[in-house]
Amino acid sequence: MYNFTLKKGGKNKMGLVYINGEFIPTENAKISVFDRGLLYGDGVFEGIRSYNGSVFKLKEHLERLYASAKAVWLNIPLSFKEMEEAVLETVRVNNLRDSYIRLIVTRGAYGLGIDPWECKEGTVIIIADKIKVFPEEFYQTGLNAVTVATRRSPTDVLDPRIKSLNYMSNILARIEARIAGAAEGIMLNHQGYVTEATVDNIFFVKNGILFTPSVTLGALPGITRATVIELAKKELGLEVVEGFFTRYDLYNADEVFLTGTAVEIISVIKIDERIIGNGKPGEITQKIRKIFHEYANSGVAGSLVYGK
Repeated sequence: MYNFTLKKGGKNKMGLVYINGEFIPTENAKISVFDRGLLYGDGVFEGIRSYNGSVFKLKEHLERLYASAKAVWLNIPLSFKEMEEAVLETVRVNNLRDSYIRLIVTRGAYGLGIDPWECKEGTVIIIADKIKVFPEEFYQTGLNAVTVATRRSPTDVLDPRIKSLNYMSNILARIEARIAGAAEGIMLNHQGYVTEATVDNIFFVKNGILFTPSVTLGALPGITRATVIELAKKELGLEVVEGFFTRYDLYNADEVFLTGTAVEIISVIKIDERIIGNGKPGEITQKIRKIFHEYANSGVAGSLVYGK
Protein backbone atom coordinates (compact mmCIF):
# COMPACT_ATOMS: atom_id res chain seq x y z
CA MET A 1 0.00 0.00 0.00
CA TYR A 2 1.33 3.41 -0.95
CA ASN A 3 1.82 5.72 2.06
CA PHE A 4 0.47 9.25 2.07
CA THR A 5 1.24 12.17 4.37
CA LEU A 6 -1.28 14.69 5.66
CA LYS A 7 0.46 18.06 5.79
CA LYS A 8 0.33 19.81 9.14
CA GLY A 9 -2.78 21.94 9.37
CA GLY A 10 -5.14 19.17 8.32
CA LYS A 11 -8.27 19.32 6.24
CA ASN A 12 -10.15 22.58 5.90
CA LYS A 13 -13.19 23.88 4.06
CA MET A 14 -11.10 24.54 0.94
CA GLY A 15 -10.09 20.89 0.57
CA LEU A 16 -6.79 19.09 0.11
CA VAL A 17 -4.50 18.75 -2.90
CA TYR A 18 -2.12 15.85 -3.47
CA ILE A 19 1.43 16.97 -4.31
CA ASN A 20 4.20 14.37 -4.42
CA GLY A 21 2.82 12.12 -1.70
CA GLU A 22 1.44 14.81 0.61
CA PHE A 23 -2.08 16.16 1.05
CA ILE A 24 -1.84 19.90 1.44
CA PRO A 25 -4.62 22.42 2.19
CA THR A 26 -5.59 24.13 -1.05
CA GLU A 27 -4.43 27.60 -0.03
CA ASN A 28 -0.97 26.22 0.79
CA ALA A 29 -0.63 23.95 -2.25
CA LYS A 30 2.40 25.25 -4.16
CA ILE A 31 5.06 24.13 -6.62
CA SER A 32 8.42 25.62 -7.54
CA VAL A 33 8.52 28.59 -9.92
CA PHE A 34 11.17 26.54 -11.75
CA ASP A 35 8.77 23.67 -12.41
CA ARG A 36 8.83 22.92 -16.13
CA GLY A 37 5.06 22.55 -16.20
CA LEU A 38 4.86 26.25 -15.36
CA LEU A 39 7.86 27.41 -17.41
CA TYR A 40 7.28 25.41 -20.59
CA GLY A 41 4.00 23.48 -20.34
CA ASP A 42 6.26 20.42 -20.07
CA GLY A 43 3.94 17.81 -18.68
CA VAL A 44 0.84 15.72 -19.24
CA PHE A 45 -2.55 15.53 -17.55
CA GLU A 46 -5.87 13.75 -17.32
CA GLY A 47 -9.34 15.05 -16.48
CA ILE A 48 -11.32 12.33 -14.67
CA ARG A 49 -14.73 12.16 -12.97
CA SER A 50 -16.17 10.31 -10.04
CA TYR A 51 -19.85 9.42 -10.01
CA ASN A 52 -21.70 8.19 -6.94
CA GLY A 53 -18.48 7.24 -5.14
CA SER A 54 -16.82 5.52 -8.09
CA VAL A 55 -14.07 6.95 -10.32
CA PHE A 56 -15.26 6.49 -13.89
CA LYS A 57 -12.92 4.49 -16.15
CA LEU A 58 -9.91 5.28 -13.99
CA LYS A 59 -7.74 2.56 -15.54
CA GLU A 60 -8.44 3.86 -19.05
CA HIS A 61 -7.50 7.39 -17.98
CA LEU A 62 -4.29 6.22 -16.35
CA GLU A 63 -3.36 4.12 -19.38
CA ARG A 64 -3.71 7.25 -21.50
CA LEU A 65 -1.69 9.29 -18.99
CA TYR A 66 1.22 6.84 -19.03
CA ALA A 67 1.06 6.59 -22.83
CA SER A 68 1.22 10.40 -23.11
CA ALA A 69 4.18 10.48 -20.72
CA LYS A 70 6.04 7.79 -22.66
CA ALA A 71 5.49 9.68 -25.91
CA VAL A 72 7.15 12.82 -24.48
CA TRP A 73 9.94 10.93 -22.67
CA LEU A 74 8.59 11.83 -19.21
CA ASN A 75 9.16 9.47 -16.30
CA ILE A 76 6.20 9.28 -13.91
CA PRO A 77 7.58 8.72 -10.38
CA LEU A 78 4.67 6.50 -9.30
CA SER A 79 3.79 3.02 -10.48
CA PHE A 80 0.42 2.49 -12.12
CA LYS A 81 -0.99 0.97 -8.91
CA GLU A 82 0.42 3.76 -6.76
CA MET A 83 -1.10 6.37 -9.04
CA GLU A 84 -4.44 4.59 -8.98
CA GLU A 85 -4.49 4.60 -5.19
CA ALA A 86 -3.33 8.24 -5.06
CA VAL A 87 -6.31 9.30 -7.19
CA LEU A 88 -8.78 7.32 -5.07
CA GLU A 89 -7.29 8.64 -1.83
CA THR A 90 -7.50 12.24 -3.08
CA VAL A 91 -11.24 11.81 -3.59
CA ARG A 92 -11.56 10.13 -0.17
CA VAL A 93 -9.75 12.79 1.85
CA ASN A 94 -11.94 15.45 0.24
CA ASN A 95 -15.06 13.43 1.14
CA LEU A 96 -16.44 13.60 -2.40
CA ARG A 97 -18.74 11.24 -4.25
CA ASP A 98 -19.32 13.26 -7.42
CA SER A 99 -16.26 15.21 -8.49
CA TYR A 100 -13.92 16.32 -11.23
CA ILE A 101 -10.33 15.16 -10.81
CA ARG A 102 -7.38 16.89 -12.46
CA LEU A 103 -4.26 14.70 -12.49
CA ILE A 104 -1.09 16.52 -13.58
CA VAL A 105 2.44 15.23 -14.04
CA THR A 106 5.24 17.64 -14.93
CA ARG A 107 8.86 16.88 -15.70
CA GLY A 108 9.80 18.56 -12.43
CA ALA A 109 11.94 21.53 -11.46
CA TYR A 110 15.46 22.44 -12.51
CA GLY A 111 16.59 26.00 -13.24
CA LEU A 112 16.02 27.78 -16.53
CA GLY A 113 16.61 26.52 -20.06
CA ILE A 114 14.68 24.19 -22.30
CA ASP A 115 16.97 21.14 -22.00
CA PRO A 116 15.02 18.55 -19.96
CA TRP A 117 17.81 16.14 -19.07
CA GLU A 118 18.69 17.61 -15.66
CA CYS A 119 15.22 16.99 -14.20
CA LYS A 120 15.59 13.97 -11.95
CA GLU A 121 12.00 13.45 -10.81
CA GLY A 122 8.61 14.63 -11.96
CA THR A 123 5.98 16.53 -10.01
CA VAL A 124 2.62 14.80 -9.43
CA ILE A 125 -0.43 16.91 -8.55
CA ILE A 126 -3.98 15.62 -8.04
CA ILE A 127 -6.93 17.95 -7.48
CA ALA A 128 -10.44 16.73 -6.71
CA ASP A 129 -13.18 19.35 -6.79
CA LYS A 130 -16.34 20.42 -8.61
CA ILE A 131 -16.44 21.80 -12.15
CA LYS A 132 -18.97 23.64 -14.30
CA VAL A 133 -17.97 24.13 -17.94
CA PHE A 134 -21.31 25.48 -19.14
CA PRO A 135 -24.36 26.88 -17.31
CA GLU A 136 -26.93 24.22 -16.43
CA GLU A 137 -29.52 25.85 -18.71
CA PHE A 138 -27.37 25.02 -21.76
CA TYR A 139 -27.86 21.31 -21.04
CA GLN A 140 -31.60 21.86 -21.39
CA THR A 141 -31.65 24.28 -24.32
CA GLY A 142 -28.42 23.45 -26.21
CA LEU A 143 -25.60 25.82 -27.02
CA ASN A 144 -24.38 28.04 -29.83
CA ALA A 145 -21.01 27.25 -31.47
CA VAL A 146 -18.84 28.72 -34.21
CA THR A 147 -15.99 27.34 -36.27
CA VAL A 148 -12.77 29.18 -35.43
CA ALA A 149 -9.72 30.26 -37.41
CA THR A 150 -7.29 28.59 -34.97
CA ARG A 151 -6.49 25.16 -36.40
CA ARG A 152 -5.98 21.92 -34.51
CA SER A 153 -2.29 21.08 -34.31
CA PRO A 154 -1.34 18.55 -37.01
CA THR A 155 0.20 15.23 -36.01
CA ASP A 156 3.59 16.26 -37.42
CA VAL A 157 3.65 19.13 -34.88
CA LEU A 158 2.21 17.40 -31.80
CA ASP A 159 0.29 14.14 -31.84
CA PRO A 160 -3.25 14.93 -30.59
CA ARG A 161 -3.23 11.74 -28.54
CA ILE A 162 -0.74 13.41 -26.18
CA LYS A 163 -2.65 15.29 -23.46
CA SER A 164 0.06 17.86 -22.82
CA LEU A 165 -0.17 20.85 -20.49
CA ASN A 166 0.09 23.28 -23.42
CA TYR A 167 -3.50 24.15 -24.34
CA MET A 168 -2.79 27.55 -25.85
CA SER A 169 -4.37 26.76 -29.24
CA ASN A 170 -7.50 25.52 -27.46
CA ILE A 171 -7.60 28.64 -25.31
CA LEU A 172 -7.23 30.89 -28.35
CA ALA A 173 -10.05 28.98 -30.05
CA ARG A 174 -12.29 29.48 -27.01
CA ILE A 175 -11.44 33.20 -26.98
CA GLU A 176 -12.43 33.42 -30.66
CA ALA A 177 -15.74 31.73 -29.90
CA ARG A 178 -16.54 34.02 -26.99
CA ILE A 179 -15.67 37.14 -29.01
CA ALA A 180 -18.10 35.87 -31.65
CA GLY A 181 -20.79 35.53 -29.00
CA ALA A 182 -20.76 31.72 -28.94
CA ALA A 183 -20.29 29.32 -26.05
CA GLU A 184 -17.94 26.94 -27.86
CA GLY A 185 -15.53 26.84 -30.80
CA ILE A 186 -15.22 24.04 -33.32
CA MET A 187 -11.69 23.45 -34.59
CA LEU A 188 -10.79 22.28 -38.08
CA ASN A 189 -7.51 20.80 -39.25
CA HIS A 190 -5.35 22.39 -41.94
CA GLN A 191 -7.34 20.61 -44.66
CA GLY A 192 -10.63 22.04 -43.41
CA TYR A 193 -11.96 18.84 -41.85
CA VAL A 194 -13.79 18.98 -38.52
CA THR A 195 -11.68 17.63 -35.65
CA GLU A 196 -13.20 18.58 -32.29
CA ALA A 197 -14.29 21.48 -30.11
CA THR A 198 -11.93 23.27 -27.72
CA VAL A 199 -12.30 20.71 -24.91
CA ASP A 200 -14.74 18.20 -26.39
CA ASN A 201 -15.20 15.62 -29.09
CA ILE A 202 -18.02 16.19 -31.56
CA PHE A 203 -20.78 13.93 -32.90
CA PHE A 204 -23.63 14.50 -35.31
CA VAL A 205 -26.72 12.55 -36.30
CA LYS A 206 -28.04 12.27 -39.86
CA ASN A 207 -30.92 10.01 -40.87
CA GLY A 208 -30.60 7.96 -37.68
CA ILE A 209 -26.85 7.30 -38.11
CA LEU A 210 -24.28 8.62 -35.63
CA PHE A 211 -21.14 10.20 -37.10
CA THR A 212 -17.93 11.45 -35.47
CA PRO A 213 -14.60 12.67 -36.91
CA SER A 214 -11.81 10.13 -37.18
CA VAL A 215 -9.07 10.64 -34.61
CA THR A 216 -6.55 10.49 -37.48
CA LEU A 217 -7.68 14.03 -38.39
CA GLY A 218 -6.40 15.52 -35.14
CA ALA A 219 -9.11 14.74 -32.59
CA LEU A 220 -8.25 13.41 -29.15
CA PRO A 221 -9.48 9.82 -28.71
CA GLY A 222 -11.67 10.79 -25.79
CA ILE A 223 -12.76 8.28 -23.17
CA THR A 224 -16.27 9.75 -23.06
CA ARG A 225 -16.24 9.60 -26.87
CA ALA A 226 -15.39 5.88 -26.79
CA THR A 227 -18.06 5.27 -24.15
CA VAL A 228 -20.72 7.04 -26.25
CA ILE A 229 -19.80 4.96 -29.30
CA GLU A 230 -20.05 1.78 -27.24
CA LEU A 231 -23.40 2.70 -25.66
CA ALA A 232 -24.89 3.98 -28.93
CA LYS A 233 -24.20 0.63 -30.58
CA LYS A 234 -25.05 -1.64 -27.67
CA GLU A 235 -27.98 0.14 -26.02
CA LEU A 236 -29.56 2.03 -28.93
CA GLY A 237 -28.57 -0.19 -31.84
CA LEU A 238 -27.20 2.78 -33.76
CA GLU A 239 -24.77 2.58 -36.64
CA VAL A 240 -21.67 4.66 -35.82
CA VAL A 241 -19.44 5.99 -38.59
CA GLU A 242 -16.01 7.55 -38.01
CA GLY A 243 -14.78 9.54 -40.98
CA PHE A 244 -13.78 12.83 -42.61
CA PHE A 245 -16.39 15.58 -42.34
CA THR A 246 -16.58 19.28 -43.11
CA ARG A 247 -18.70 22.14 -41.81
CA TYR A 248 -21.24 21.28 -44.54
CA ASP A 249 -21.99 18.02 -42.73
CA LEU A 250 -22.52 19.78 -39.41
CA TYR A 251 -24.75 22.48 -40.89
CA ASN A 252 -27.01 19.86 -42.45
CA ALA A 253 -27.08 17.43 -39.53
CA ASP A 254 -30.28 16.51 -37.72
CA GLU A 255 -28.49 16.76 -34.35
CA VAL A 256 -25.04 17.77 -33.10
CA PHE A 257 -23.61 17.17 -29.65
CA LEU A 258 -20.31 17.38 -27.79
CA THR A 259 -18.74 14.88 -25.40
CA GLY A 260 -15.97 15.12 -22.83
CA THR A 261 -15.10 14.25 -19.25
CA ALA A 262 -15.73 17.77 -17.97
CA VAL A 263 -18.64 18.72 -20.24
CA GLU A 264 -20.13 15.18 -20.31
CA ILE A 265 -22.75 15.37 -23.14
CA ILE A 266 -24.29 18.61 -24.40
CA SER A 267 -26.32 19.46 -27.47
CA VAL A 268 -25.31 22.09 -30.07
CA ILE A 269 -28.30 23.81 -31.64
CA LYS A 270 -26.58 26.47 -33.76
CA ILE A 271 -23.26 26.55 -35.66
CA ASP A 272 -22.07 29.65 -37.51
CA GLU A 273 -25.64 31.01 -37.26
CA ARG A 274 -27.06 27.89 -38.98
CA ILE A 275 -29.85 26.28 -36.97
CA ILE A 276 -29.18 22.57 -36.41
CA GLY A 277 -32.23 20.37 -36.95
CA ASN A 278 -35.24 22.01 -35.28
CA GLY A 279 -33.08 24.19 -33.04
CA LYS A 280 -33.62 22.04 -29.96
CA PRO A 281 -31.66 19.18 -28.33
CA GLY A 282 -32.37 16.13 -30.46
CA GLU A 283 -34.07 12.90 -29.44
CA ILE A 284 -31.01 10.71 -29.99
CA THR A 285 -28.78 13.15 -28.11
CA GLN A 286 -31.14 13.10 -25.15
CA LYS A 287 -31.28 9.29 -25.15
CA ILE A 288 -27.49 9.04 -25.23
CA ARG A 289 -27.15 11.55 -22.41
CA LYS A 290 -29.61 9.58 -20.29
CA ILE A 291 -28.00 6.17 -20.81
CA PHE A 292 -24.53 7.64 -20.30
CA HIS A 293 -25.47 9.03 -16.88
CA GLU A 294 -27.14 5.77 -15.89
CA TYR A 295 -24.04 3.85 -16.93
CA ALA A 296 -21.60 6.24 -15.20
CA ASN A 297 -23.60 6.29 -11.95
CA SER A 298 -24.02 2.51 -11.88
CA GLY A 299 -20.35 2.03 -10.98
CA VAL A 300 -19.89 -0.90 -13.38
CA ALA A 301 -17.15 0.98 -15.24
CA GLY A 302 -15.61 2.63 -12.20
CA SER A 303 -13.12 2.10 -9.39
CA LEU A 304 -14.76 2.29 -5.97
CA VAL A 305 -13.54 5.12 -3.77
CA TYR A 306 -15.04 4.01 -0.47
CA GLY A 307 -15.36 0.25 -0.94
CA LYS A 308 -18.54 -1.79 -0.93
